[in-house]
Amino acid sequence: MTMPAMRADAVARPPRIGLLDTARGAALIAMASYHFTWDMEFMAYLAPGTAETGWLKIYARAIATTFLFIVGISLVLSSTPTIRWPSYWKRFGMIAAAAAVISIATRVAMPDTWIYFGILHCIAVLTLIGVVFVRLPLAVTLLVTVALLAAWILDNFGTPGLLRSSFFDPRYLAWIGLAETPQRSNDYVPLFPWATPFFVGLSIALIAIRTRLPHQLAAIGTGSWWPAKLGRHSLAFYLIHQPVLIAIAYGLSLIVPPPQPDPVETYLRQCNSACVMQQGEALCRSFCQCTLDRLQAQALLIPLQAGKIDLQNDERVQTIAGECSAEAQ
Repeated sequence: MTMPAMRADAVARPPRIGLLDTARGAALIAMASYHFTWDMEFMAYLAPGTAETGWLKIYARAIATTFLFIVGISLVLSSTPTIRWPSYWKRFGMIAAAAAVISIATRVAMPDTWIYFGILHCIAVLTLIGVVFVRLPLAVTLLVTVALLAAWILDNFGTPGLLRSSFFDPRYLAWIGLAETPQRSNDYVPLFPWATPFFVGLSIALIAIRTRLPHQLAAIGTGSWWPAKLGRHSLAFYLIHQPVLIAIAYGLSLIVPPPQPDPVETYLRQCNSACVMQQGEALCRSFCQCTLDRLQAQALLIPLQAGKIDLQNDERVQTIAGECSAEAQ
């Protein structure tokens, strides 16, 4: 590359936006606070299902949405005016390797709920998909973004389940996001609907890059703030923070043991958390209260929670579930 060409490339390349780094750092802090809630639940300081219900469920989704939105923006900025392939493949390799480490570690530590397609897996795949759209006409990216938004609205407010099929339930297809009943995981972030915030970020950045907006945002500053510095090391923070937090929660449990959980509250939280993944909240509340009442009436609740009853094969439990399901419909 000649010196004039290098100068032109430097001029065309968008500046680093400290505000974006700050937003990423704030999202990392929010993520750590949510994960610590999960850790406190894991150590029995909070009732099972706490981190997956109510406002915490909304909080977790907002954090994931923010991350993927920023990933879409960052991919455009790092690929302008041309894709720097060595840097791109290095970054992709680091994310993919980190995702593999997460899967292996959780498969060993938590085989029933291991992370087979979490946030890092999703970012890795979207990075491969997004680099194609960076090179396509803007109209194509906008069309896909609108289609994803329409599908998300249909799935949440139109006809829930219309886009889903049991065909996609196995883990090797569940990552697409169209499964009816995906297998449980401690971090499940499939392409649908999570490609939506990524493509929104991609589209906004592709439009903004045609204006002076990146330079105006860079002029705001904040690049020297500590959240911005944290945001520039997001992958390292992601890999390190959870072992540190779980160690803190474990250490606390040795000093101040958690209280014994209320079996009724525990059952209702677990039941509702599992049920809401497949049915509406109102139906699940009715179903879970019905099964609770009948399990207590037959003195089955405590043995069930103690693992002395095979949930899948015990005819008494299956009968209760069938009767309550029919009543809740």
